[in-house]
Amino acid sequence: MNAIEVRGLRKSYRGQEVVRGIDLEVARGEVFALLGPNGAGKTTTTEILEGHRRRDGGDASVLGADPATGGREWRARIGIVLQDADDAADLSVAEMVRHIAGFYPGPRPAAEVIELVGLTAKSKSRIRSLSGGQRRRLDVALGIVGRPELLFLDEPTTGFDPQARRQFWDLIRELAAEGTTILLTTHYLEEAEALADRLAVLADGRILAEGTPTTLGGGAQTTKVTWRDNGVLKEEQVTDPTELIRKLVATEADLRTLTVTRPTLEDIYLNLIKGDK
Repeated sequence: MNAIEVRGLRKSYRGQEVVRGIDLEVARGEVFALLGPNGAGKTTTTEILEGHRRRDGGDASVLGADPATGGREWRARIGIVLQDADDAADLSVAEMVRHIAGFYPGPRPAAEVIELVGLTAKSKSRIRSLSGGQRRRLDVALGIVGRPELLFLDEPTTGFDPQARRQFWDLIRELAAEGTTILLTTHYLEEAEALADRLAVLADGRILAEGTPTTLGGGAQTTKVTWRDNGVLKEEQVTDPTELIRKLVATEADLRTLTVTRPTLEDIYLNLIKGDK
């Protein structure tokens, strides 16, 4: 059974459809990333799957239950890191983590969770005194303290410096290695490429493409090959550069000037978004 199965998901606000018939499957133990510009429907989709928002149409199953009717036991099996989370500013980090841990039947020890997110030195500090990045780390701690089977991460590294972001990536890899299913929304394409087993690109409430970071876009992305011929720069766009390189070798072209540039995930993403406008 998949952790998430969605068919024909729809949602409208004031007569405007913002999620337009999405089909989606996320396997158990998979890290799946949702990419898309602001207003694409990512947050609305995840809120429906979390049970925080009612859908207008379609079917949804999350850990074998309909998120619209999932009860307390079902909610204890999921973890959520919201894009904008409220907090109790007068509590310390440790007090807040212990408080949230009390809602779960088998939580991680608070000190362990605080260490995992790199806040041990701030465990006795009041939440109001934390920096933006430290507050975000606390949000992540609250999302994982219950040992969730499925973790929703909505823009989790916003406000992180590069070092903190890489440390967070290590945490996500550790959780995935333990078997946690993770649904991640992010604007950082390098983050999706580093973490996701599969990903999907949303725009205007529809999924434009789905695949692995290396196959997204249907595998038809071209590769740019450049070289110099008698000092003149030559360039060709090809799907597979192998045959062209063989020809260049046969003609004794100067291969020292040869460059092969494959499209990055960012190139593919921007091309998909551009094509949808």
